[in-house]
Amino acid sequence: MKKSIFYIPGLLLLSVILLICCVQDDEFDVPEGNTVRIEIDGTSITIEALRMALEQQIATNGNNILTFHNDGYITGYVISSDEQGNFFEELIIQDSPNNGRFGVKVLLDENPLFQSFQFGRKVYVKLNQLSVGYDSGTLTLGIRDGNSVEPISASRMFDHMIRDTIVEEIIPATISIPELTPDRTNTYIQLDDVQFNRNIALGEDRVTYAGEPGDEFDGERLLESCLDNSTIIFSTSTFSNFKSVLIAEGKGSIDGIFTYNFFGDEFNIVVNDLSSVRLDDPDRCDPIEVDCGVAASVGSSIIFSEYFESQIEGEPISGNGWTNYIESGTELWEAYFDDGTNASLGILARIGSFNSGDESSIGWLVTPEIDFDAQNGESLNFKTSNSFADGSILEVLISFDWDGNPDSIPLATWNLLPSAIIVENEDFFGDWIFSENVDLSCLDGSGHIAWKYTGSGDEDFDGTYELDEINILSE
Repeated sequence: MKKSIFYIPGLLLLSVILLICCVQDDEFDVPEGNTVRIEIDGTSITIEALRMALEQQIATNGNNILTFHNDGYITGYVISSDEQGNFFEELIIQDSPNNGRFGVKVLLDENPLFQSFQFGRKVYVKLNQLSVGYDSGTLTLGIRDGNSVEPISASRMFDHMIRDTIVEEIIPATISIPELTPDRTNTYIQLDDVQFNRNIALGEDRVTYAGEPGDEFDGERLLESCLDNSTIIFSTSTFSNFKSVLIAEGKGSIDGIFTYNFFGDEFNIVVNDLSSVRLDDPDRCDPIEVDCGVAASVGSSIIFSEYFESQIEGEPISGNGWTNYIESGTELWEAYFDDGTNASLGILARIGSFNSGDESSIGWLVTPEIDFDAQNGESLNFKTSNSFADGSILEVLISFDWDGNPDSIPLATWNLLPSAIIVENEDFFGDWIFSENVDLSCLDGSGHIAWKYTGSGDEDFDGTYELDEINILSE
């Protein structure tokens, strides 16, 4: 049998074994000078190889749990900490302290774990009698129980988990949201130039990390990139010590563990504590707002109107002066009809990137130019619905400097119309939400109004929006 040998400072082999099995604090009290030899029977395999072995078994016979009956082991570095209560009975380790590429979650029936396995601690996991599978979408080690992987008991924890004396500085992998892929889950990453969505981070509607009435198990907060408009969910346990802290208002960087949500269908980032949230730059990247409020009255003269009834079902929206533009991805606004549970109002405009294969999806539907000096008392109204918006966003914007060239849409200045009400993910998918009569009478010059769709960045969990009955009126 092959044996891998490690040298660590210490007294006697017996003393080291007793320390590994019994000590519950963070440090080994080891004098300098002598060394002892610790032997781990078996062959070292990488976390990447662990994942590949499981994937091969799934592909070969469909069995989604792989159980080990040999003396192999993996080596990793602890990147999770339950000291602040944001993790529970799990230890996440990755393959390298610097820019880790592969990671695995180890389920342990013990709490707390940070005293024995501090952040950055090098550990070895003996695989004999352990099983690997996917738990909530992430690679997970534990004890097999039927078709699931369950925690290793506290009494057997140190039979499988061996601590090294080495505690490394963990350097996160700096990455953008669109670059995140499922095989990077369970790794420590850094997202730069990000902020919480303005609707939850600013003003009277500012929320806590996980202390709102609707936060049953986790608080899920939309985090958005100022670099590419992509988004990811920032998840916080309702058992964390910082659940009631108001979320950060500025922009900056966040270090955390890249993972999935409980259902394994949406990318999340989770932090060990709030020291990893460095959103202290007040210069946010929100769009400028143009707000005339809600119109007290509505005129009867039609400046522009679109009910989409002349559109061809399944085809991209066209005609009537529309510009239908893809900034990112493959999805255009298309004509759609449904007479089922989520009945449409006749033919409508629809966009969504679910199962599109796109890592990023941004689509624009822009009106022809509107001259706001040609009449008085302008207002806008429309209706929106969704087929589960999930992590995607729909915004209504106006530009006074777009030159009409579709390719220059992302380069123009687009201002938010904040008085317009747009359907939210929590709204029932069969309902149609009225925008209110958005007052445009304070605007001067000529401009274009646009509906901008931004996908969540996770194409398996991107939502769909529907738009209909658009009216721009004047006195």
